[in-house]
Amino acid sequence: MEDYGLSVWGDNNFSIEGDTVNILYGNNPSLLDITKNIRDMGYRGPILLRFPHLIKKQIDSLFQEFYRAKNEFEYQGDFKAVFPLKVNQYPSFIHSLLDVSSEYNYGLEAGSKAELIIAMALTPKGAPITVNGFKDREMISLAFIAAKGGHNITLTIEGINELETILEVDKEFNKDDTNRVTPNIGMRIRLHSSGIGVWAKSGGYGSKFGLTSTELLEAYEMLKKENLVDKFAMIHFHIGSQMSEIAPLKKALREAGNIYAELKRRGANGLRAINIGGGLAVEYSQHKANANRNYSIKEFANDVVFLMQEISKSKGVEEPDIYTESGRFIASSHTVLIAPVLELFSQEYNERSLRLKENNPPLIQELYDLYNSISRHNAREYLHDALDHMESLLTLFDLGYIDLEDRSNSEILVNLIIKKAISLLENEDSQEMKRLQDRIEERYLVNFSIFQSLPDFWGLGQNFPVMPISKLSSRPTRSASIWDITCDSDGEIAFDAKAPLLLHDVDVKKEEYFLAFFLTGAYQEVLGMRHNLFTHPTEVTVKFNENGDYFFENIIEAQNLMDVLDDLDYDTGKIDKALKTLIDESSLIDDTQKQELLGKLYLYLSENSYLKTIIAENYDRGI
Repeated sequence: MEDYGLSVWGDNNFSIEGDTVNILYGNNPSLLDITKNIRDMGYRGPILLRFPHLIKKQIDSLFQEFYRAKNEFEYQGDFKAVFPLKVNQYPSFIHSLLDVSSEYNYGLEAGSKAELIIAMALTPKGAPITVNGFKDREMISLAFIAAKGGHNITLTIEGINELETILEVDKEFNKDDTNRVTPNIGMRIRLHSSGIGVWAKSGGYGSKFGLTSTELLEAYEMLKKENLVDKFAMIHFHIGSQMSEIAPLKKALREAGNIYAELKRRGANGLRAINIGGGLAVEYSQHKANANRNYSIKEFANDVVFLMQEISKSKGVEEPDIYTESGRFIASSHTVLIAPVLELFSQEYNERSLRLKENNPPLIQELYDLYNSISRHNAREYLHDALDHMESLLTLFDLGYIDLEDRSNSEILVNLIIKKAISLLENEDSQEMKRLQDRIEERYLVNFSIFQSLPDFWGLGQNFPVMPISKLSSRPTRSASIWDITCDSDGEIAFDAKAPLLLHDVDVKKEEYFLAFFLTGAYQEVLGMRHNLFTHPTEVTVKFNENGDYFFENIIEAQNLMDVLDDLDYDTGKIDKALKTLIDESSLIDDTQKQELLGKLYLYLSENSYLKTIIAENYDRGI
C-alpha cells in the first residue's frame, strides 16, 4: 500500500510529494508543515484540522452534477438541498458551510429543538429548512414562528398525532385568516423498500419513521378537511446512511415516485417536491478490493433525475423538485485528525535485546543459527523450523527446563526470523505470509482517544483512512496496530492482514512521527465521548488566501483539566481548595517546596489530558 490508498479514498484532495502528504490546493502545503506550525504556537496533543475549501468542493460537486443531469434530461423540476445538522453541528463547520454555499441557496435540516434554533438563526432567508424526527407542540410552534419570520420551512410529519398537533397549533397562530402563515407540510413515507448495510433499518416496513399508505391517505384527508391541502408540499423518504449500492435507492425511487404521482392525481395540488433523504456514500476504504460504494455521484444524480422524470411522464403529472439531505458526503472530507505517536511497544524485539549465554539450550542455538543463515532460497523452510522450535521451547519453559532469559531469547529470535522471512519473500502473495504479519506487528501508542475522535470505529466498526504524514519516500516495514491512550482494551485499531496497515520503524525519542486520520468530519465530533475524560482535540480552521498561502482561523484549544471537570458539574472551586489544602497542610515538605509544588500543580491543571511526547516535553522546557 505505497500510497496508503490515496487513489481509492483521496478524491484528489491530497497527494504524496516526496517525503510528505500535501494538500492539493493553494500552494500545496504539507500536513507536516501545518502541524509543526501549530505546535510551534504551543498546542500539544491531537489536532483537528478543518479545510473549508473541501466543504465547497463537495457542495459544488453535488449541485453541479444534479444541474448537469437536469439539463441532460431536460428535467422541469428544480434541485434543492439541505444539510442535516445531526451530522455536524459545530459552529466552525456550520459557519464555513453556509459561507461557501451561498450561491446555491443551500439550507439546513433540523431534528431537534436545539437544531431548529440553529437553522432559524443561521439559514439565509429563502433557503429551505426541513424539520424531521419526532416533534412536540413546542417544536411545532417554533416552526410556525420561523414561517411567520419569513423562512421557507417544511414540517415533515412522522405520525398522525403530529399532524393533529400541527392543526391545533395552526389555529392558535392563525386566529385571523387574513394573515394566515403556516409552514409547508411534508409527509415521511414508510416504504416497502429498504437500504443495505448497518443503516438498512432506516427503510422498510419495520423502520422507526414514516407513514404507512393507510396513514398517508388519512393524513391527506385531514388536511383536505382543514383546507390545508395547499400546504402539503413534500413527500420524504430515507433508506439509510452510507448506501454502498445504488440498486436499493433505485427501487425506493420508483416506489416513492409512484406515491408522489398518485397523490398528485388525487388532488394534492400543492405537492411539488420529493425529498430523497441522505445516504450518498463516502469511500472510506484504503483498498480498492474493499470499496465502500459501487456508484459515482454522476450515476447517483442521473438515476434520481431519470427515474423521477420517467414516472412523472408515465403518470401524467408535473416533475417534482428534488431535495437531498446528504450530510456525510458534504462533511466527511473537510477534517483531518493529526496525532503524534508516543511509543512503539515491540521494539524490544531486536538483536540488541538478546541475552545469549555461553552455553544455550540446543533449540535456542539452532534458532540463532537459522537467523544468521536464512536466505531467499531457504526462507520458507527456516521459517517453519523456527515456528516449530518456538512451540517446543514454550513447552520446555512450562515444564521448568529453560529459564526466563531463554524464553526471552526464543521470542526475540523467532520474531527476527519471521521479519527476515517476510522481507525475503515479499513478492510472494501467500496467505501464510499475510497471517504471519500478526506475529510481528508493531503496536503504535498514539496520543488520542478513539472514543473521542473516532467513535464510529468503536461503535460500528467503521474504518477511516490512516497514514503517516512524513517519511513517505521510505518503504514502511512494520505491520501496525494502533493503540490510543485510554485505559480501555477497545481503544485499539487492530492489525488486519486482509487490509494491512504498514508504518515506519522510528525512534520517537529522536524524532516526532505523526499519523493522520482522514474523512472524520461527519458524526465523529458530536458523537465523541469523554471516556477517561479526554476532551476534544485542539481545533484549527485552515484557509487559503488569494496567493495560495494558508493561514489559521478559529483555533479552539482542547479543554484543560478543570474545564472538563466543570462541564461534569464538579465544584471546581472546592476541588481547587482541596488540592491547595492537601499541599499546605502536608508535614512532609517545607514551605519552599510547597510553593514549588503549588506552581507545578496549577501549571498541570491549566493543560489538557493528552500526553506529551518526549520531544514536546523537551521543547517546552527549552531543551
